[in-house]
This record gives sequence, structure tokens and C-alpha cells, in this order.
Amino acid sequence: MLRFIKENLATIDGVEIYPIISLVIFVVFFTGVIVNTFRVDKKKIKALENMPLNED
Repeated sequence: MLRFIKENLATIDGVEIYPIISLVIFVVFFTGVIVNTFRVDKKKIKALENMPLNED
């Protein structure tokens, strides 16, 4: 199975760029998530934290 995939990928021109693009998208996405996590307002976190305990 892996040999079949490798043979097909070897015939595609420029296929070596796809793993690089995937890695860049992965790193950018998770960097954005981490930055967003640290920049969120502390009051908003406290409100979300207490939401399951509110009865309204």
C-alpha cells in the first residue's frame, strides 16, 4: 500500500511543497490559539468558569 502511494506521489511535480505548507498551517494555527488564550480577558474567563453553576 505504501509503495503504491509513493509511486503515485513521485509522478506529481512539486509534491514536496505540500508537507511544508501543512506544517506552516499547523504552526500558525496553534500559535494563534496560544496567543488568543493568553490575551483573553480575565473577567471573561471568570464568567465562563462560573457559567455551569448559574441557575438562570
